Amino acid sequence: MEAFTRLDALAVPLARANIDTDQIVPALYLQKPRSDNFGDYLFHDVRHDAHGRRRDEFVLNAPVYADARILVAGPNFGCGSSREHAVWALYDGGFRAVIAPSFGDIFFSNALKNGLLPVRLPQAVVQRMLDDLLAAPGTRMTVDLRTQTVAGPGGRVEPFHIDPFPRQCLLEGLDEIDYTLAQHAAIDAFEQGRARGAAPL
Repeated sequence: MEAFTRLDALAVPLARANIDTDQIVPALYLQKPRSDNFGDYLFHDVRHDAHGRRRDEFVLNAPVYADARILVAGPNFGCGSSREHAVWALYDGGFRAVIAPSFGDIFFSNALKNGLLPVRLPQAVVQRMLDDLLAAPGTRMTVDLRTQTVAGPGGRVEPFHIDPFPRQCLLEGLDEIDYTLAQHAAIDAFEQGRARGAAPL
């Protein structure tokens, strides 16, 4: 998993509420192995018409956003089913941070476990960002996990909260299994102490 410290990148505005996981990655692709590039399926049915042609009006199809790594969206992003594939699609599609007023709970948890940073900011702040991004396509933003701040269009800096454990994992590029393996020496010491009858730490 790629470590996340400070991301200065193109931001794409997706000014819609209640974007569910079925929109992010349609059920048709849920049987694909994780080794597939799920970025190919990101918003597939929204980006394409019934004949497979790209919809020019969908914001992610605009050439100016081809290298976007930050997504700014409306409230309740990632609602719906619990499919982890939605996070894979965003991550494989190049995104490393999603900023929204609120998220589906399971999506939020899945994102943190897979290297995608979900940032909650107040509705008014996100709406201002969306308005600014829509007015100036190609604008860059900065998400700094070390300082827990977002620098939006116009240079306004907004703080955000993240729990310490997922923050540390993201900063170090560790998933939960990697983190557990990194504690191998401490686990061994604990087990040896138990075997000798020592009181647990």
